[in-house]
Amino acid sequence: MANTALPSRASLAGRLDDLPFTRRHLRLLTGSGVGWALDAMDVGLISFVIAALGQQWALTKTEAGWIASVGFIGMALGATLGGLLADRLGRRQVFALTLLIYGVATGASALVGSIALLLVLRFFVGLGLGAELPVASTYVSEFAPARIRGRLIVILEAFWAVGWTAAALIGFLVIPASESGWRWAFALGAIPAVYALVVRWGMPESPRWLASRGRIAEAERIVAEFEADAGIVAGPPIRREPQSRALAVTARARLATLLNAEFRLRTLCLWIVWLCVNFAYYGAFIWIPSILVDAGFDLVRSFGFTLIITLAQLPGYAVAAWLIELWGRRTTLSVFLVGSAGSAVLFGTATSESGIIAAGMALSFFNLGAWGALYAVTPEIYPTSLRGTGSGWAAGVGRIASIVAPLAVPVLLVAGGAPLLFVVFGACFVLAAVAAWGLADRRGVALDDR
Repeated sequence: MANTALPSRASLAGRLDDLPFTRRHLRLLTGSGVGWALDAMDVGLISFVIAALGQQWALTKTEAGWIASVGFIGMALGATLGGLLADRLGRRQVFALTLLIYGVATGASALVGSIALLLVLRFFVGLGLGAELPVASTYVSEFAPARIRGRLIVILEAFWAVGWTAAALIGFLVIPASESGWRWAFALGAIPAVYALVVRWGMPESPRWLASRGRIAEAERIVAEFEADAGIVAGPPIRREPQSRALAVTARARLATLLNAEFRLRTLCLWIVWLCVNFAYYGAFIWIPSILVDAGFDLVRSFGFTLIITLAQLPGYAVAAWLIELWGRRTTLSVFLVGSAGSAVLFGTATSESGIIAAGMALSFFNLGAWGALYAVTPEIYPTSLRGTGSGWAAGVGRIASIVAPLAVPVLLVAGGAPLLFVVFGACFVLAAVAAWGLADRRGVALDDR
């Protein structure tokens, strides 16, 4: 006989939210985080490769800009398709597939001998990378207990700093070592192809997604494993919810729901934040090594400065992870965005070595802390049936700005140099800080499982 009067813990979502942080949570966070770090390493490497190829292949600024931008074109397409596929096929399946695609494409990039082939492969790298990032944050958020969900997503995002630091080390130690240094850098980026197999077979599917698809027994088994790890005796079986509980069950319905009366404001504000942060972040960090070279620093020295600047990302994430459960999502995000704006202006006007490094470190600190908060809030504001779609489309819309940014940077540098460029980036951060107040703040609140 069906149990129609279940205690609160019998709800699958409630049981997930009631869990303490367990070893299984740690393995899941670490497994997803390593994939995230490998993504960052790939994105970071291209900034150093562009600076090296600019000298070896005598690239124009436009050609260098296209090497960066074509990857972001792939990322835009990958993010929008990846989110839809994650809601249809599952979080874990798409996560593993995307790692495999961009890992293989990155490794193949080590063998290219022309700009044309490099552009093709960078597109496929972006396709895999763009799909992976929003899927990973959605995946972890659906396992995380409500009281620490934001903090765990910021910690997940902090793996980006680990990967970018690895890229900076490779850029500093490997790329300048020989004319083939950039090829070895790409070869190291193929590691995700191997890691994809570990992800596919070693991590569970999201119970929330399984339950939304009617696969209750599988969801129950996974939640029970987490409870057993925490020493909790499983409650009675969860009740099967009617199919009508999902807000949207087709791709077209999911896309339409993003802009209905309930979600329109938060969706539009979210897209504005993603657009502005992508433009400013990728415009700055993809070009910083090249900008420093143009300022008169040699390749090794500019890469060394970039490495020091990159190290400030980790404390930025750490502070954001602490504040996001103390201040809430919107306040934390907007404060770090305002800090990013001020740091951008200081960096653009700095003239001394110490000023460049200090302003660059501040920009890393605030900008990456803002990224952590943004990735925490994005999946939370949508229900389970369109969480992947909402996260993926926000990232995809944001990638439009990351496509434009590397192409716009040379134009802005010619028009007004680094001061104008970084004032524009600062204005983008301010606009994003204002738009952040249109987002829903779900600190400590259970995820919407419709």
